[in-house]
Amino acid sequence: MSTEPAFDPLEALRALRNAGVDFVLIGGVAARLHGSPSLTRDVNICYSRDRDNVERLAHALKSLHARLRGVDDDVPFVLDARTLLAGANFTFITDVGDIDVRALPAGVEGYDELARTAERVDLEDVSVLVTTLDDLIRMKQAAGRAKDRAEVEILAALRDERERSDAGGKG
Repeated sequence: MSTEPAFDPLEALRALRNAGVDFVLIGGVAARLHGSPSLTRDVNICYSRDRDNVERLAHALKSLHARLRGVDDDVPFVLDARTLLAGANFTFITDVGDIDVRALPAGVEGYDELARTAERVDLEDVSVLVTTLDDLIRMKQAAGRAKDRAEVEILAALRDERERSDAGGKG
């Protein structure tokens, strides 16, 4: 029997929105929303480093019983704004699956940059900002892992297809 929590990205996003966290959805779930067929098992967000927002983020993560991923349970870790502000990027296991919170994703300068061009998407009863295909491609290229390089090919093809479709509809 698996002890891994069921992956429920909508519930993760709902908890963040209900807590009033300012974030942009990045990573695999964002890629899926743009049409990628790739599967993911975590929610990735880029969050605003504003102190009040980080307080809300800590509250949301606590509500999901977040604990550091890949770290023994006996390693001391206090989940609060002070700790989150002392770092930038964290990976958590929660009651609804893995959540990665990134203040500084590879290839971009952070929340303010991504939020300027992000697209608002309604997912059932939760509305979230989702990073653009171009920004997602930049982050994947900068991360440079094999799985990211493969995803760049998929995302670039989706972008090219979208651009062809947009161009074909004009005129």
